[in-house]
Amino acid sequence: MPHQPVLRPGIIPLRPLGLGDILDGTIKLIRSNPKAVLGLSAIAALLTSVPLSIGQAFVIDSMGSTLADPSQPPGAAELDSLYGVAAQYGGTLISYAVQFVVVTLLTGILTRILGRAVFGGNITAGEAWHLVKGRMPALFGVVGLMTVIMAVPLIVFILVIVALAMNVPSRDGAFWLLGLTLLFLLVYFCYYLFFRTRFAFASPAVVLEGRGPIDAMRRSWHLVSGDFWRVLGIMLLTSLLVGLVAGLLSVPFTLLGTIFGMFGAGSVGSAVVAAVLIAIGATLGAMLTYPFEAGVAGLLYADRRMRSEAFDLVLQTAAIEQQRQGWVHSSADDLWHPSNSAKL
Repeated sequence: MPHQPVLRPGIIPLRPLGLGDILDGTIKLIRSNPKAVLGLSAIAALLTSVPLSIGQAFVIDSMGSTLADPSQPPGAAELDSLYGVAAQYGGTLISYAVQFVVVTLLTGILTRILGRAVFGGNITAGEAWHLVKGRMPALFGVVGLMTVIMAVPLIVFILVIVALAMNVPSRDGAFWLLGLTLLFLLVYFCYYLFFRTRFAFASPAVVLEGRGPIDAMRRSWHLVSGDFWRVLGIMLLTSLLVGLVAGLLSVPFTLLGTIFGMFGAGSVGSAVVAAVLIAIGATLGAMLTYPFEAGVAGLLYADRRMRSEAFDLVLQTAAIEQQRQGWVHSSADDLWHPSNSAKL
């Protein structure tokens, strides 16, 4: 009996996916719609990179000023350093605030583009935004809840460390505080990976299934169950690969920006050039990171549904009908709703 070829109308074969399928599908997602995917990612990356790069340029400038003129009046170097640190932390906080908004919006739009690309359909950024804008409150709800889950242990630990530091001033006390901090960082890393993996599919569930924040997080928890280590492994590998490529793109610009800032310390022009170079490097890195991680999460979500809900049969049936009609109708977006799997 001849082997039937697997349907592949879009960026992935319509069957349970391997690691190669997921990575290849993510690359095809970017290549099939580069204007929407990379264009939106570049805008998001630029908006989040600018505040951080300005803060870093201030730090580099203050360090360069101190090295160039070590004979500054007492307190002048400390004041420059204080300005630099304030600019660094201020830029970081602003960057995180912008990232919270911009990356959440980007994730929603990219997920909707991916949902159509699975069937071989293309969708513009404007069309994707029109379809997804009603889901944004729920998407922000998921991101907000995830922020709380990740931030609460950090806040509690900082408060505990401050309280202990005030009551244990000796050298031995400092040693134990350092040991406690290292232990906490190790435990927190595992904590972060666990919840990041468990709720990895909450955003796709919000955008593609129309669920609320709590329901989407429950849905993600359920889909990850039974395949936790595979999902974690693929997400970690993706982060390592993307981080490596992003680093190769951003490091040359960051080094050039640092050199300009250090050797031209005190010059407004040098500070501007340093900030621009650092921003370019960070933008190039994030422009790749955002769509790739969103694409892998979306395709992992599709894979888990195919493995646990026979969702591939839904996709295959729809793809055959679309091939018969000769085009991908917008009603393909509705196929992601779980009710379609329940009918089989």
